Amino acid sequence: MAENAQHAENAESGDNGRPSVSDEEWARFVEQAAAGTGEAPKEPSARARMVTERLRREEEQRARSGRKGRRPGEPEGWRTGPARQEGRGRGKRRLKAALAIAFVAGLALIAIRPELVIDRVTGKAARDDRAGEPLPAESARPSAAPSPVDPDLPTLKEPFKGSPALRWADGAAGIEIPPAEAVGGMSKEKVADALEKAKHFLVAANLDPATLRGERPGAALALLDPKLGEYKTNLEAALERPSAENDPLDHFSRYDPAELTPVGEVVKVRGRMWVEAGDRAGKANVKTDYTFVYPFVKAKAGAEQVERTVLRREITFSIADPRRWEATAGTLWIEENHSNIGNSACDAADGFLHPQFDDDAPAGPTPSGTPVDPYDRSKTLETAGPEGCGTLSRS
Repeated sequence: MAENAQHAENAESGDNGRPSVSDEEWARFVEQAAAGTGEAPKEPSARARMVTERLRREEEQRARSGRKGRRPGEPEGWRTGPARQEGRGRGKRRLKAALAIAFVAGLALIAIRPELVIDRVTGKAARDDRAGEPLPAESARPSAAPSPVDPDLPTLKEPFKGSPALRWADGAAGIEIPPAEAVGGMSKEKVADALEKAKHFLVAANLDPATLRGERPGAALALLDPKLGEYKTNLEAALERPSAENDPLDHFSRYDPAELTPVGEVVKVRGRMWVEAGDRAGKANVKTDYTFVYPFVKAKAGAEQVERTVLRREITFSIADPRRWEATAGTLWIEENHSNIGNSACDAADGFLHPQFDDDAPAGPTPSGTPVDPYDRSKTLETAGPEGCGTLSRS
């Protein structure tokens, strides 16, 4: 009966929905009859026709309801049971083999890099993920120093690892200009121009690759009023003949390419700028307070130890109404300038940064005093601590 049912299902249906003899079977019968052999193809049995009719009605019902797939109550693999089940067996064996290979590979990876598991278990990986999120722009003076971070050593691939600067902005993006307003008798347009020029000075003096390599910071100097007189003359002299009394590092960030190589092209920056009225009518002050973090290696083949120098600058620029004051329109004056350098030789007077490496021989005065956090921006440089050769809590 199963054989008849199978035959009934595979037979074609006539126009009236009932099974009929196929053209191929009829042609074969005629050929056999002409040869005197064979017999007429048999019409399917009544039972087979009933089964076929039931299956056809079920298919039509499913088509009308928009459903496809296995019939209710139909056993798994009803049509191709043996072959399908055999394929499943092979698929399961292949899956088990693949899982075994993946498991062994995972064990090997853990043996080589156990920190992948340890960091997940201890939560260090999650902390690292949070530590990598960029900080929002600084809009006011912080109330405290940045929280401690995992004291990981910087590497050539991750020069800011283990530093709060990891979350700081890159380069000029860290120097954001606030909205301009009329202040101290200076128009909104003049204040906006002064803010732009203050940013350009900071970029040219602390981020421009040529300036960093020790070249003359012409773009920064061009923004200063020629009427600055002796102040500007001293800046030019410091660049030509650096000394302890007239050090270009007071205004410009510089390193000696024969001694140091920057790690990557990124300098991390954090800070803010704002505008205040000047001490007299017709004057406005642009106040800036920024910290720059520079990663270096020694300029020699195979150098791998990365050291960071942290440099903070507080500069007050001013603009004045030329109708009231001796000033050149569209230029800046420098009213105040304070700087602090973390991780640079105290006794150097050549106008270059000199971060300390493990293989450096001791030289100059020995740092002393309470360790200072160079990332602490909660105090002004005037109140942050005494001048001199101090010690750092981190770099």
